[in-house]
Amino acid sequence: MVNDIASARGIVALDVATLEDALALVATLGSAVQRYKVGLELFTAEGPVAVAALNEAGKSVFLDLKLHDIPNTVGRAAKAAGELGADILTVHAAGGRAMIEAAAQAAPRARVVAVTALTSLDPRHLPAHIRTDRPLGEWVLDLTEEALAGGAAGVVLSGAEVAPVKKRFGADCLCVVPGVRPAGSAHHDQARAATPADALAAGADYLVIGRAVTLDADPLAAWTQLWSDVSLQEGRR
Repeated sequence: MVNDIASARGIVALDVATLEDALALVATLGSAVQRYKVGLELFTAEGPVAVAALNEAGKSVFLDLKLHDIPNTVGRAAKAAGELGADILTVHAAGGRAMIEAAAQAAPRARVVAVTALTSLDPRHLPAHIRTDRPLGEWVLDLTEEALAGGAAGVVLSGAEVAPVKKRFGADCLCVVPGVRPAGSAHHDQARAATPADALAAGADYLVIGRAVTLDADPLAAWTQLWSDVSLQEGRR
């Protein structure tokens, strides 16, 4: 049961510098993990071969490039990403409805999800482009509405914003939550982190888990323990 939940809901972030390091981690985690995130570091270092290698290993790929440009450019990039075999592709919600439409239309085989507010953003110290006269959660709701109108399958958001998004837009709005940390662990640069159990209880569809697993001396044991803890906490609710 634990392995089924982990395989269906968990994404391990391959935030490593080389494909060799990435594939070593994939081999270590084996059948316990089905879906991996290829982000800016690995994709910049290795390019499309990183996605191809994971697909060849039978893994699904969450291609987290956070595309943000004019609609024509993003559409072309999304088309290329979809043809690589990415299962989920990120764009920035702040790029607007036309940009999101271009991505969704160009990559029909990938689920396009729009990044709302980075989990590293602290509500007390927001950048100038974010309105500070209203709660950050309301801004996330507005971005989600525009993203879904543009054809996105869902959004990337913090665990704290999942429940309001699900309540307003329904269960079909895919919610991907990064910045996930086991209770009591270091948050690193994640200002709005969530525990796995809390994020899932709020309605998250996928949890992106990186350093809590990948920096551990025994990644497989850390992954297994994390999901065992989730199962125990869900049983107590």
